[in-house]
Amino acid sequence: MKLTLSVIKADIGGYVGHSSVHPEVISRVREVALEGKDRGVILDVSVISCGDDIALVMTHNKGIDATEVHELAWNAFREGTEVAKKLKMYGAGQDLLTDAFSGNVKGMGPGVAEMEFEERKSEPVIVFFADKTSPSAWNLPLYEMFADPMNTAGLVIDPSMHDGFIFDVMDVYSGMTIQLRTPEELYDLLVFIGATSRYCVRAVYRKKDGEIAAVASTQKLSLMAGRYVGKDDPVLIVRCQSGFPAVGEALEPFARPWFVEGWMRGSHTGPLMPVSFSQAKPTRFDGPPRVIAAGYQICEGHLIGPVDLFDDPAFDQARQDASLMANYLRRQGIFEPHRLPPEEMEYTTLPKVLEKLKDRFKLADSVRPKLSTEGEVAE
Repeated sequence: MKLTLSVIKADIGGYVGHSSVHPEVISRVREVALEGKDRGVILDVSVISCGDDIALVMTHNKGIDATEVHELAWNAFREGTEVAKKLKMYGAGQDLLTDAFSGNVKGMGPGVAEMEFEERKSEPVIVFFADKTSPSAWNLPLYEMFADPMNTAGLVIDPSMHDGFIFDVMDVYSGMTIQLRTPEELYDLLVFIGATSRYCVRAVYRKKDGEIAAVASTQKLSLMAGRYVGKDDPVLIVRCQSGFPAVGEALEPFARPWFVEGWMRGSHTGPLMPVSFSQAKPTRFDGPPRVIAAGYQICEGHLIGPVDLFDDPAFDQARQDASLMANYLRRQGIFEPHRLPPEEMEYTTLPKVLEKLKDRFKLADSVRPKLSTEGEVAE
């Protein structure tokens, strides 16, 4: 029987501000999830957090989009929201866009990444979990993990990887997807995934047998709500070893920080900083954006872990580099390119300010100063 690995996340209240999650909120979410395990809804569950977001990492045999599993996650988040409200946590329940559950949580606010596979002799997986950024944050590392031989030596020297991978890319505005094969369509792939404001890698498959290798949450919260209600804070599942990137190859892209959208009020560009679980508390300008890496061994459907994979001094330089990159961007203040361009600000709170001022715009010719014959401004 195939195993399903489901990661469902939500922001249901920040402690303090947008920096962390209160232990009592996490405890209640875990209690509800474990009750579901006791009832046989799921095989196992692990609860992790990054910044002000909580993720349920669940194994089961019910397949992708299973109503029972999604309802369990929804109920866990609803119960956690009640605790957050009682404690007056900031933005309590902000990712829950409706009061009624309707089959699965897609389109209801929470982010979802799920994959189904036959458990291997050894099944190591990494759950990457980011805060203060968007789903396109995974574009660059997934490209390096599965298509860049300078990062992933297995693409060259491992016969089971040598044929390459298939990238499933989604246009988040139209909902359309395209599948591109690497290495032969590598340049075509980069046409899309380099445009991070519109395109996200949804999944990666091994080309030679179509086996699922990685899957990411691609939900854009602002597009679902029609307004800014927080950044998407995506999750990513990556299977490792034996025909997939080694654990070290999957982690390597994060050793060199890159710029992602998000950060303060979801309106700024910032470096994605790889941090340990204990450092996943974005505070400086509500950031910079953070990412954790939770490593699991799956054994007979049960989760052994997580191992805090970024809790390693080898990533200290990446954290220092991210801080330096943050300094350069903060020098820009409210000016682009630190602030996102206008098209990316459409679903933030900025349009409310622009609406107030729209009637004050006039055609340029109608407000041009009148000059005298001597070229001076007339009285």
